[in-house]
Amino acid sequence: MRQYDFESSVGYWLGTATQSYQRALNAELEKYGITYRQSHVIGWLAKDKELCQTELAERMMIEPPTLVRILDRMEQAKLIERTEAYGDRRKKIIRLLPAAEPIWEKIVDCVLDVRAMAVENFTAEEIQSLITGLRKLHDNVVAQTPEVVQPIS
Repeated sequence: MRQYDFESSVGYWLGTATQSYQRALNAELEKYGITYRQSHVIGWLAKDKELCQTELAERMMIEPPTLVRILDRMEQAKLIERTEAYGDRRKKIIRLLPAAEPIWEKIVDCVLDVRAMAVENFTAEEIQSLITGLRKLHDNVVAQTPEVVQPIS
């Protein structure tokens, strides 16, 4: 069987770091009864104010049926509303409701706490270098794979 050096693999460390970061964020969000995916929904809507379900699923990099289940729970909790798009009843527009605002504040606190923990032993230059490198990596992948979702700008 062909050997592979995981220890020097960019993909391996990206995946491992992402999983660790997500687990830490999940643990923080759990304290407030928020799921990782719900935090994504609220985050995208906090940024863009409203999105159709298809756009939201694409940005979250999940399948539309998976998103529907998340949105069902969030709608029941009165965090979001779904309305028909003007001129196209099949298209659903998602918006945050006022009850989501204090939850967004908790999400931001959790993200900032996890970020601080994750970069605890980094210098400001190392953090900037990491961000620059990850942006370059992303740009390289997007250049070869145009269907990749663009980052938040």
